[in-house]
Amino acid sequence: MDLKKLLTRALSGLVYVLIIVGCILWGYPGLAILGVVLAILATFELEKICHDVNSRTTPLILIDILGVVVLSLSFNNYIPVFPLVIWAAIIIVRFVMELYMKNENPLRSLAHSMLAQIYIGVPLAAMSATAFILDPKVILMVFLMLWISDTGAYIVGSLIGKHRLFERISPKKSWEGFFGGLIFNIIAASLFCCYSDSFWGIHSNIAIWIPLAVIVTVFGTWGDLVESMLKRHLNIKDSGNLIPGHGGILDRIDSFLIAMPAVMVFFACLYIFI
Repeated sequence: MDLKKLLTRALSGLVYVLIIVGCILWGYPGLAILGVVLAILATFELEKICHDVNSRTTPLILIDILGVVVLSLSFNNYIPVFPLVIWAAIIIVRFVMELYMKNENPLRSLAHSMLAQIYIGVPLAAMSATAFILDPKVILMVFLMLWISDTGAYIVGSLIGKHRLFERISPKKSWEGFFGGLIFNIIAASLFCCYSDSFWGIHSNIAIWIPLAVIVTVFGTWGDLVESMLKRHLNIKDSGNLIPGHGGILDRIDSFLIAMPAVMVFFACLYIFI
């Protein structure tokens, strides 16, 4: 990679990180905006790589985007009507619309729509719920752990990676890199717990932080592999080119899309059983 591409990648990555961090530190309004923006960009990107975007499919894509946006706002004070009621109405409309679109393969069209609702909408709803019930900074913690895990996996994998983690889907990933990212995350979680526990808005207990680091690392890795599986099936390298040097928005949040629901389930289990 030449110097110009390296600088472009570094600068675009920095802007992306600053936007994520800034929105979350803003609090509930910023998180709501972040959720809406991610919903719009990620859903459009997914629809674009799954099938052609044209004047005939535009109404379907718009209703899909609206559904994911509503899911991203599932838990907040900004929509006067319970958002899941609105989402249910949108899904009904989407199925009825398919009757009039004269698609050669309506099942595939509906499958793409429901994939967007589940693959993108549910994780964003989990983000909204976790922030609303706990604290928006918990979402920042998830992103930080994902970035730390990726960094650790890249460093360790580049240095000593030999045993392929999932060669059929992602030939470059190694078990050494995975465990390197896991160790980086466990160290980071320990530091978060010891030195900045009051900042995150959750209880300071190493017995919570360490499992959380493991969950984010494991499910984040699966999230990366799931998107790689989709791209391999579609025979594409990146989901888009929105972020120079990094690909599309799905390439940046793929780990988050699987890790965030797992984090929500983890905290729900803590609340129920402890």
